[in-house]
Amino acid sequence: MSHRKGRKGPTASSAELFGEELRFAREAAGYTQEELGKLLHCDRTVITKSEGGRRKFPAEFLEDADKLLGTGGLLVRLYERVDWHAEVEHPDWFQKYVGLEAEAVAVRVFQYSRINGLLQSEEYARAMFATGKAGDPDVIEERTRARLSRQHRFFEPDGPLLLAVLHESAIRSVVGSSRVMRIQMEHLLSVGERRNISIQVAPYDCGMTELPPTSMMLLAMPDGSEWVYSESLDRGHFSDSPSIVMNHRRDYDLLRGHVLSVGESRELIADVMEGFRDEEYRARCGRLAEEQLQRIQRRRVRRGGPRIPRPRPSA
Repeated sequence: MSHRKGRKGPTASSAELFGEELRFAREAAGYTQEELGKLLHCDRTVITKSEGGRRKFPAEFLEDADKLLGTGGLLVRLYERVDWHAEVEHPDWFQKYVGLEAEAVAVRVFQYSRINGLLQSEEYARAMFATGKAGDPDVIEERTRARLSRQHRFFEPDGPLLLAVLHESAIRSVVGSSRVMRIQMEHLLSVGERRNISIQVAPYDCGMTELPPTSMMLLAMPDGSEWVYSESLDRGHFSDSPSIVMNHRRDYDLLRGHVLSVGESRELIADVMEGFRDEEYRARCGRLAEEQLQRIQRRRVRRGGPRIPRPRPSA
């Protein structure tokens, strides 16, 4: 007999509660996720994500699932009581976001202060993770590789649409060093040439009277649903409520109309890149000058010593 799998802590949402019951009924009936998917004529991932509370269970499969699993109408009644559009605040919020991002057919980004992870160069990502973790190079490397792996599907020839609006603070705030920032600006100019990627900059003197209060991402999914995602200090916030998504999508579309065009943004990024190049050059010259001064001082120390008076020749 199948037993309900234990979970740590309370269920985070009513969608997860439905998923728990769906999993329990499936296991009690002796089906794997793949077998139930075939019987319902849907992909296994639909079952997986529904059981995890990560997506709304398709209504067209509900009655068939109830009959196949012998729940006597329980799934139908529970389904009707779930707030499928509730805002979710998961302890594992970032993993939830990464899961949605990995399936999205379009991602719209507005980012303050830092370059968005989908647009980060390897050097920039490593410098970000090195902050406060300089003594743990394995963790830094692991997280850097994980971040870069999220980018691959967007860099493919027919990759998903990626529309990014970066606040000017994101391209001017130094992460790592001037060299890291120069490489990052070069990376933005390079990936911005791809057909599926658009990068715009919202300057400090943007014409909008009120910018979005925080960074946010809008995710369009293959089934036509949309999610909005933002972060606070220690958690992520998700919603697929049509009214909430529509309001944020409207704000995003208005924002894109007030920021620099793609061409103007490229010019500003190139100017910022040259500024970092100059800073890098000055820093390098400063280090060379300091090293040269140290060499001169060392030579003086080696050649120096007490002066020995010599007898002056008589007249």
